[in-house]
Amino acid sequence: MTLALFIIAGLSDALDGFLAKRYDWTSQLGSFLDPLADKLLLVSCFLVCVLTGLMPAWLFIVILLRDVIVSFGALAYHLMIETFQGTPPFSSKLNTTFQIVYLVLLIASQGIVPIPHSWIEFALYSVAATTVISGLEYVWSWGFKAWEAKVRE
Repeated sequence: MTLALFIIAGLSDALDGFLAKRYDWTSQLGSFLDPLADKLLLVSCFLVCVLTGLMPAWLFIVILLRDVIVSFGALAYHLMIETFQGTPPFSSKLNTTFQIVYLVLLIASQGIVPIPHSWIEFALYSVAATTVISGLEYVWSWGFKAWEAKVRE
């Protein structure tokens, strides 16, 4: 049941994104709330996985730290430089994909489908690596943009 709910949430989010782009049903509020809702879904799923012992706490901390750093960086950029209108870099999209795959593998392995431990471990370290890489990419690229904006002043 948990896996079905997670898949339905993911599919409804994908449909929402498709419709918004296809019919230009976008708004400034939606551009803020949609990624926030995505993050809340993933972070809450990871928290439950940590609390139930399905995943290591260190991975949750890495994910949470990256999200906090990126969020506060975007807020600081918005308040101190100019309106933040960033699109996520490829590394961030790859990270989100690995996070979803990891969660699906974790949930499915709980008696639904026999998932080899090596697959789950590969997904775990893929999430860890892409989390760090995408966090560094955000800090680097937006830090450079902030520096350029300050130089132009």
